[in-house]
Amino acid sequence: MTTTLLRTAGELQARTRTGRRAVVMTMGALHEGHATLIRTARGIAGPDGEVVVTVFVNPLQFGQGEDLDRYPRTLDADLALAEQSGADVVFAPAVDEVYPGGEPQVRITAGPMGERLEGSSRPGHFDGMLTVVAKLLHLTRPDVALYGQKDAQQLALIRRMVRDLNFGVEIVGVPTVREEDGLALSSRNRYLSATERRTALALSGALFAGQDRHAAQEALRARAREVPATRARAEALSAIGESRAAADAHAVATAVPGGPAAVRAAARQVLDEAARLEPPLALDYLALVDPSDFTEIGDDFTGDAVLAVAARVGATRLIDNVPLTFTSFGAAS
Repeated sequence: MTTTLLRTAGELQARTRTGRRAVVMTMGALHEGHATLIRTARGIAGPDGEVVVTVFVNPLQFGQGEDLDRYPRTLDADLALAEQSGADVVFAPAVDEVYPGGEPQVRITAGPMGERLEGSSRPGHFDGMLTVVAKLLHLTRPDVALYGQKDAQQLALIRRMVRDLNFGVEIVGVPTVREEDGLALSSRNRYLSATERRTALALSGALFAGQDRHAAQEALRARAREVPATRARAEALSAIGESRAAADAHAVATAVPGGPAAVRAAARQVLDEAARLEPPLALDYLALVDPSDFTEIGDDFTGDAVLAVAARVGATRLIDNVPLTFTSFGAAS
């Protein structure tokens, strides 16, 4: 497959379309995470469809003091990776192609969800992100657009914008791709020195610690659901080696530390230890949130949640997250 490089919306719109068009939006500096998005898009579009990869470093979503000028531009390498991964087109417009009148006076506003977590740390970031996503959706006119779940808040806001403003496009989230040591793939990883990278592993380490604590808690809940709430419960638990003090599985499953509080505590312990390393990890936030609005969940929460973290190591700011699902004690397996 030969991938075509296009620079203008007119060139893209002049292409004859057959089948579904799937779009993967990037800011370039492509890596295996982007390759996974492109391969997934290829599978969705099918052999008769078209995969378009956008490469555009959007100035609107970089705040004062952030790394717009430092952000890597590697178009030749991006084109090669896109081609290897199955893209038909790389659409790499100039800034004046996307914003022909200069910075737009009319923009998309992210609303309350856009002011939390990343939005609080990076004011205006999500307004800029949604504005360029809306622009690129109009310019590329896809049937489906794919985004990585590593940027969970971004994905949630794009889904909300598409729903609220009646965009006729399907939004697909693709699971986070990680390096062998667990670090989530990011274009910013290349900024890390060897010692900074060792510290940065605390982000994924914290998430995995929270995930493990959650899995253990859910296993206790599942056991409690399966054992009848009678004398047979105590006998059954004793038979598998549980102490009589732990015979009431309901108490075990709901005791502190348990639930969301225990997940946060397990993750924070890893981050606190990383803050004492050299170089230290400077935590921005650790949050356990409802993915529908990115507000913190309570201890009685049931349903899907996202455990998210952001921190700086040296001059590099990194984010990561894992999805979790909390069940109620009485729910069926």
